[in-house]
Amino acid sequence: MIEIKSPHTYSTKKPILFLAGSIEMGSAKPWQSQFTERLSHLDITVLNPRRDDWDSTWKQSIDNSKFKQQVEWELSGQEISDIIFVYLQAETKSPITLLEIGLFGGSNMIVYCEDGYWRKGNVDIVCHRYGICQVDSFETAVSEIEDRITGIEK
Repeated sequence: MIEIKSPHTYSTKKPILFLAGSIEMGSAKPWQSQFTERLSHLDITVLNPRRDDWDSTWKQSIDNSKFKQQVEWELSGQEISDIIFVYLQAETKSPITLLEIGLFGGSNMIVYCEDGYWRKGNVDIVCHRYGICQVDSFETAVSEIEDRITGIEK
């Protein structure tokens, strides 16, 4: 497994897994590192948007070059990914992740939305209606990703 964090350049070595989900400007628990450990045995490229040098004082504006770079990195990464894994933590709001489900939701997406997430009902209905795979744990997500990677490699 190769893990690439924003804003670093990534190749298009396939298969590519994008980690979308709760970050909350850095205040959400750092689930991405624990999740990538569980995937370390796979021959994949993981795109992780959790930026080591994130500065929560950056103005969220198209005119802010660092903020714009972050958003464009995430959008481009999701556009080229074979699999997008979405994790919504119960104690977060994650409005950008909801936007990303709307933009990229489809057969290549796997969603884990914890019980207690403030808009879980909406997420459940959207996933059901549009055939987006939902799982109920990280373990199930890892298993689903392993199965999909095997299918891509064949």
